[in-house]
Amino acid sequence: MGVTEDLADALARDAIAAAEETGDERLIDEIASSLGDTSSTTQEAFMTSVRVRLAEKRARRLLEAKIAAARAAGAGDGSGGAQGA
Repeated sequence: MGVTEDLADALARDAIAAAEETGDERLIDEIASSLGDTSSTTQEAFMTSVRVRLAEKRARRLLEAKIAAARAAGAGDGSGGAQGA
């Protein structure tokens, strides 16, 4: 990545963490707006990183829930989740 993408991604990581810690759902939008006032290129890179990171986080939670459900179902049938044994 280039310097713009690297800086925007680091800011996105920090902004997501801060929004989660503070419960301020508008924080990311406020930061994006502030970036847009001076650099639309950085703003777009920031928002792309935010979207990608939040999408990955949601998908990972879904994957973990599916794995947990499959393991729970396997534990309930006495197989212990072993496949092909």
